[in-house]
Amino acid sequence: MTERSGGCLCGAVRFAVRSLEPSYGACHCKMCQRWAGSALLAINVKSDAVTWEGTDRIRRFQSSDWAERAWCESCGSGLWYRVTAEGPWQHDYEIPIGVFDDASGLNLTREIFIDRKPDSFALDGDHDRLTEAETLALYGSRMEGA
Repeated sequence: MTERSGGCLCGAVRFAVRSLEPSYGACHCKMCQRWAGSALLAINVKSDAVTWEGTDRIRRFQSSDWAERAWCESCGSGLWYRVTAEGPWQHDYEIPIGVFDDASGLNLTREIFIDRKPDSFALDGDHDRLTEAETLALYGSRMEGA
């Protein structure tokens, strides 16, 4: 576990993570593609492990029945995807790795919605690759239509 910090493009929003597992995932669902402009490469952070500064600049959008997405109102940097529905992942953050000050040393461990990935790119390495059906079975049917 490591400590890391990060923030948005303009610096109005900053965060610090006290304990971070150095693994991240990639989501290829259509909502993440539209929000991130590609796959969402993000790291899971428990809500009690992160502190935020500049929260008055954070805007949220309830993007589905089960989750919200947030960004800086000044520069538009994506800050998190967060599960809002009840369950084991409620309140966890998925923070894009690009907003960390230093994303080195992180390892890709899982791709989800792999069958929704455009054929124009691929992520190398030996890691789990779950189809839409496998993702829904693992995380629940609330994600249908993602």
